[in-house]
Amino acid sequence: MRRGQISLEFIIIFGLFTILLLYSIRNTSFSEGTPSVETLKIQTALEEKNLANTISNTISQVYAQGPGSKATSYVKLVYLRNPSYLERAWNVENPKIFITYGHLQGGPSDNGTYVMVINGTETTNVALSGDNKNIFWSRSLYAVNLLGNSAVWNSTFGNSTQIKLEGSSTSTTVYGLVIPPETLPPYLRIVVEWTPGWNPQQDEMWIYNGTAGEIHIYINPGES
Repeated sequence: MRRGQISLEFIIIFGLFTILLLYSIRNTSFSEGTPSVETLKIQTALEEKNLANTISNTISQVYAQGPGSKATSYVKLVYLRNPSYLERAWNVENPKIFITYGHLQGGPSDNGTYVMVINGTETTNVALSGDNKNIFWSRSLYAVNLLGNSAVWNSTFGNSTQIKLEGSSTSTTVYGLVIPPETLPPYLRIVVEWTPGWNPQQDEMWIYNGTAGEIHIYINPGES
């Protein structure tokens, strides 16, 4: 009788562990529709917002200090460096990180850094707010709109993308840094300089250097 009870208890416990194991495997596989996909989207969104904040805050710091000033910041990246995570979280193909500066809506007072995951092969639908929000913005003191300026953005991976704002029937070309996620370092360095100063010949410019693991930004308020 005791052996039968032990066997039954063992079977029940083994069955429970099997169910938990199967759920765990399904949950960590990031299958569509599972809670882990939503968690993944939240984690990537938090990194996008943090990246936008870091860039805007560093620009604001340099702008507040005046001509010739320079500042460096670092931002830790985990989820934005994994193409598979981005594909599953945002339902895009050939994902790229897109960074731009200015204002998609509003006026000069709404200038700041935008970060989003784009579809690298076609137009990306963009929602600025609501449940479908997929672009993250951070205000900066420096009032300049660079979304339409192709000359400012220097990346070997391209400098433009097609987006369609939610509620719009047409797409728009927006310029910025196009960055393959696999080229991002664990700690991305953000360097901002006010020119003229450190480099009098340097015009307004945003440069992504995957080898150096940095985004180098030159602001030139005097010529904006």
